[in-house]
Amino acid sequence: MTATALDSIDALKARAGSHLGYSEWREVTQEMINQFADATDDHQWIHVDVERAKTGPFGGPVAHGYLTLSLVVPLLQEVIDVQGTSLAVNYGCNRVRFPAPVPVGSRVRLGASLKQVEDVSGGVQAVIEATIELEGGSKPACMAETLYRYYR
Repeated sequence: MTATALDSIDALKARAGSHLGYSEWREVTQEMINQFADATDDHQWIHVDVERAKTGPFGGPVAHGYLTLSLVVPLLQEVIDVQGTSLAVNYGCNRVRFPAPVPVGSRVRLGASLKQVEDVSGGVQAVIEATIELEGGSKPACMAETLYRYYR
Protein backbone atom coordinates (compact mmCIF):
# COMPACT_ATOMS: atom_id res chain seq x y z
CA MET A 1 0.00 0.00 0.00
CA THR A 2 1.27 3.45 -0.85
CA ALA A 3 0.74 6.37 1.49
CA THR A 4 -1.52 9.17 0.32
CA ALA A 5 0.85 11.97 -0.63
CA LEU A 6 -0.30 15.45 0.29
CA ASP A 7 1.83 18.07 -1.45
CA SER A 8 1.58 20.75 1.23
CA ILE A 9 0.32 21.75 4.65
CA ASP A 10 -2.64 23.39 2.89
CA ALA A 11 -3.51 20.01 1.34
CA LEU A 12 -3.40 18.52 4.84
CA LYS A 13 -5.74 21.25 6.10
CA ALA A 14 -8.16 20.45 3.28
CA ARG A 15 -8.41 16.83 4.54
CA ALA A 16 -9.48 17.85 8.08
CA GLY A 17 -12.52 15.87 9.18
CA SER A 18 -11.82 12.94 6.85
CA HIS A 19 -10.71 9.35 7.19
CA LEU A 20 -7.14 9.03 5.90
CA GLY A 21 -7.07 5.29 5.26
CA TYR A 22 -5.46 2.11 6.54
CA SER A 23 -1.94 0.74 6.78
CA GLU A 24 -0.89 -2.74 5.77
CA TRP A 25 -1.23 -5.53 8.33
CA ARG A 26 1.87 -6.09 10.48
CA GLU A 27 2.64 -9.18 12.56
CA VAL A 28 3.62 -8.68 16.19
CA THR A 29 6.37 -11.16 17.01
CA GLN A 30 7.92 -12.34 20.26
CA GLU A 31 11.22 -10.89 19.04
CA MET A 32 9.61 -7.42 18.75
CA ILE A 33 8.20 -7.75 22.26
CA ASN A 34 11.55 -8.89 23.69
CA GLN A 35 13.36 -5.99 22.01
CA PHE A 36 10.80 -3.53 23.36
CA ALA A 37 11.17 -5.05 26.84
CA ASP A 38 14.94 -4.60 26.63
CA ALA A 39 14.65 -1.02 25.36
CA THR A 40 12.19 0.01 28.10
CA ASP A 41 13.38 -2.29 30.90
CA ASP A 42 9.83 -3.66 31.20
CA HIS A 43 10.26 -7.43 31.43
CA GLN A 44 6.90 -8.31 32.96
CA TRP A 45 6.26 -12.04 32.54
CA ILE A 46 3.03 -11.61 30.53
CA HIS A 47 5.24 -10.20 27.76
CA VAL A 48 8.51 -12.12 27.87
CA ASP A 49 8.07 -15.41 29.76
CA VAL A 50 6.41 -17.54 27.09
CA GLU A 51 5.85 -20.61 29.27
CA ARG A 52 4.47 -18.74 32.28
CA ALA A 53 2.32 -16.52 30.04
CA LYS A 54 0.56 -19.65 28.72
CA THR A 55 -0.99 -20.03 32.18
CA GLY A 56 -1.71 -16.31 32.55
CA PRO A 57 -4.82 -14.26 31.86
CA PHE A 58 -4.28 -14.06 28.08
CA GLY A 59 -3.27 -17.68 27.36
CA GLY A 60 0.13 -16.63 26.04
CA PRO A 61 2.45 -13.66 25.81
CA VAL A 62 1.05 -10.30 24.71
CA ALA A 63 2.61 -7.08 23.48
CA HIS A 64 3.15 -4.18 25.84
CA GLY A 65 0.46 -1.53 25.46
CA TYR A 66 3.13 1.07 24.77
CA LEU A 67 4.66 -1.14 22.07
CA THR A 68 1.25 -1.20 20.40
CA LEU A 69 1.00 2.59 20.74
CA SER A 70 4.50 3.04 19.31
CA LEU A 71 3.40 1.25 16.12
CA VAL A 72 1.22 4.28 15.31
CA VAL A 73 4.32 6.12 14.06
CA PRO A 74 5.52 3.67 11.37
CA LEU A 75 2.00 2.60 10.42
CA LEU A 76 0.86 6.21 9.97
CA GLN A 77 3.76 6.68 7.54
CA GLU A 78 2.08 3.99 5.41
CA VAL A 79 -1.17 5.98 5.44
CA ILE A 80 -0.15 9.60 4.82
CA ASP A 81 2.90 11.48 3.58
CA VAL A 82 2.78 15.25 4.07
CA GLN A 83 5.26 16.76 1.64
CA GLY A 84 6.56 20.30 1.41
CA THR A 85 7.46 20.42 5.10
CA SER A 86 10.82 20.97 6.76
CA LEU A 87 10.03 18.80 9.78
CA ALA A 88 7.29 16.58 11.18
CA VAL A 89 7.25 15.64 14.86
CA ASN A 90 5.11 13.48 17.11
CA TYR A 91 3.86 16.05 19.63
CA GLY A 92 2.04 13.67 21.97
CA CYS A 93 -1.34 12.20 22.77
CA ASN A 94 -4.49 13.60 24.30
CA ARG A 95 -6.06 10.22 25.10
CA VAL A 96 -4.89 6.61 24.86
CA ARG A 97 -6.77 3.37 25.58
CA PHE A 98 -5.89 -0.32 25.15
CA PRO A 99 -9.26 -2.13 24.83
CA ALA A 100 -7.80 -5.51 23.76
CA PRO A 101 -4.47 -7.33 24.22
CA VAL A 102 -2.20 -8.07 21.26
CA PRO A 103 -1.17 -11.75 21.41
CA VAL A 104 2.15 -12.83 19.92
CA GLY A 105 1.68 -13.75 16.27
CA SER A 106 -1.38 -11.56 15.75
CA ARG A 107 -1.55 -8.97 13.01
CA VAL A 108 -2.43 -5.33 13.48
CA ARG A 109 -3.10 -2.38 11.22
CA LEU A 110 -3.76 1.32 11.67
CA GLY A 111 -6.89 3.19 10.68
CA ALA A 112 -6.45 6.97 10.85
CA SER A 113 -8.81 9.93 10.75
CA LEU A 114 -7.75 13.57 10.63
CA LYS A 115 -9.88 15.18 13.31
CA GLN A 116 -8.59 18.75 12.97
CA VAL A 117 -5.67 20.88 11.84
CA GLU A 118 -4.81 24.16 13.54
CA ASP A 119 -2.09 26.73 13.00
CA VAL A 120 0.88 26.84 15.38
CA SER A 121 4.02 28.94 15.19
CA GLY A 122 5.88 27.87 12.03
CA GLY A 123 3.36 25.28 10.89
CA VAL A 124 0.30 23.31 11.92
CA GLN A 125 -0.78 20.81 14.55
CA ALA A 126 -2.82 17.86 13.32
CA VAL A 127 -5.06 15.84 15.63
CA ILE A 128 -5.20 12.30 14.30
CA GLU A 129 -7.52 9.64 15.69
CA ALA A 130 -5.45 6.48 15.43
CA THR A 131 -6.99 3.05 15.86
CA ILE A 132 -4.81 -0.07 15.95
CA GLU A 133 -7.06 -2.92 14.81
CA LEU A 134 -6.48 -6.61 15.52
CA GLU A 135 -7.06 -8.86 12.54
CA GLY A 136 -10.17 -10.90 13.38
CA GLY A 137 -10.65 -9.05 16.66
CA SER A 138 -13.92 -7.62 17.91
CA LYS A 139 -12.27 -4.70 19.72
CA PRO A 140 -9.32 -2.49 18.77
CA ALA A 141 -5.98 -3.05 20.45
CA CYS A 142 -5.32 0.66 20.84
CA MET A 143 -7.23 3.88 20.37
CA ALA A 144 -5.32 7.14 20.60
CA GLU A 145 -5.85 10.77 19.79
CA THR A 146 -2.37 11.68 18.59
CA LEU A 147 -0.85 15.06 17.87
CA TYR A 148 1.59 15.74 15.06
CA ARG A 149 3.24 19.00 14.16
CA TYR A 150 4.22 19.76 10.59
CA TYR A 151 6.55 22.71 10.05
CA ARG A 152 6.97 24.73 6.88
